[in-house]
Amino acid sequence: MQLKVNATNWQRAAAFAVRLQVFVQERGLSLQAEFDDHDTDGTIYAVLYAGDLPVATGRYQQLSATTMRPGRIATLASHRGEGLGAQIIAGLEQVGREHGCTQSEIHSEMTARGFYAKLGYQSVGRPFIEDGVACILLQKQLVPLGY
Repeated sequence: MQLKVNATNWQRAAAFAVRLQVFVQERGLSLQAEFDDHDTDGTIYAVLYAGDLPVATGRYQQLSATTMRPGRIATLASHRGEGLGAQIIAGLEQVGREHGCTQSEIHSEMTARGFYAKLGYQSVGRPFIEDGVACILLQKQLVPLGY
């Protein structure tokens, strides 16, 4: 497996291929809900490749000078249970640190809370509905680079 994190057009295409399969085809989300205004030129995506094939992805979003949001974390069904999601999150958190972020927050589906808790994320507030799915805000303090 090789992790690539960048904002190239081919990387966005690879991320979209995984998200289309996982969120639209498998989970039944609409194209409009899945591919939103945060998918633009310059958006950073983390993609894990098995050979030349993208198998897991996530999207980086800078919320403020010190806060980032990993989002749209997806792994193809054939590769789930291999720890790929954790690698995607780690890659996106590294980008956040490089951009001066000291906090990460995720809008997590309720069913994924346990996964994120293992990565150091804690629930904040009450559940809410996003794109028709029950979610909760999770936060994690990031250790700055050089520590």
